[in-house]
Amino acid sequence: MTDTSGQAASQSAAGDAPTLRRVALGVQYDGSQWQGWQTQPHRQTVQDQLEAALQRFTQGPVATTCAGRTDSGVHALEQVVHFDTPIARDLFSWVRGTNAFLPPTIAVRWACELPYVDDAAIASSMTASAQVPEVHGADRAQASMLAQFGFHARFSAVARTYHYVLYNHPVRSPLLAGKAGWTFRPLDADRMHRAAQHLIGEHDFTSFRAVECQAKSPVRKMESITVRRHGDMIVFTLKANAFLHHMVRNIVGSLIVVGNGNQGPEWVAEVLAARDRSRAAPTFMPDGLYLARVDYPDVWALPQENRSWPWL
Repeated sequence: MTDTSGQAASQSAAGDAPTLRRVALGVQYDGSQWQGWQTQPHRQTVQDQLEAALQRFTQGPVATTCAGRTDSGVHALEQVVHFDTPIARDLFSWVRGTNAFLPPTIAVRWACELPYVDDAAIASSMTASAQVPEVHGADRAQASMLAQFGFHARFSAVARTYHYVLYNHPVRSPLLAGKAGWTFRPLDADRMHRAAQHLIGEHDFTSFRAVECQAKSPVRKMESITVRRHGDMIVFTLKANAFLHHMVRNIVGSLIVVGNGNQGPEWVAEVLAARDRSRAAPTFMPDGLYLARVDYPDVWALPQENRSWPWL
């Protein structure tokens, strides 16, 4: 797993200087035992585990950048990550070799090699753009412009999709612990779906943002929200250009208040217009939250997976 033959192949003829390449990975993980994505001193995060595995595989330090950080207990069906390396490997070697050093709850699903790019060039372009005052990701028009600089897991993304999976049954299921949220009161999925449509479009989502959220702007563009029941499972699917801290879980908590009859569907519109976090429901549990997909312009041709679990 630590074959170094690719290292020689990646040296240029001039002075044996390494030629960097950018590698993108699709990463899936069960976040229930990890303290979120972002690296921490205790090293119990998905990023720490992935970078340690890559370091063991490449025999050198590797720094990763992801499309969107997930909180403690949150899962990913397909997180997108990039890193730069002088090491040359077959694409599937990146998958098998990295997975050999990862715990069972984290796996690389695919790999794609892209031209190396200086991240500073992309960041400078994003910051200078009047269209995007903060660098959470590009809009679809800006993404085409940024393509000239190269691929970036975060800045090149044009949309993100999350699923929230909720078990709606009088009795909790131990088989779903950490994998789905739970509420015992009966919920009306159609009523919640109607309420959610008030959130479609570009809005100030202050009412659904965590108090500790560090984003400079609370404005996000919600492209779609669906709420569908599958037996005792209810699946909330939200797609937006980007999300604020705890935004999905705060929206789900508020929709549950509508679904159990405590508020009408129009209440969600009132909460949104109030721009006041105290008006919305408490943040719902992280167990059922999944980063499902990150969308990029077709020019990057990432080998992303379209399959999903049957109930998603």
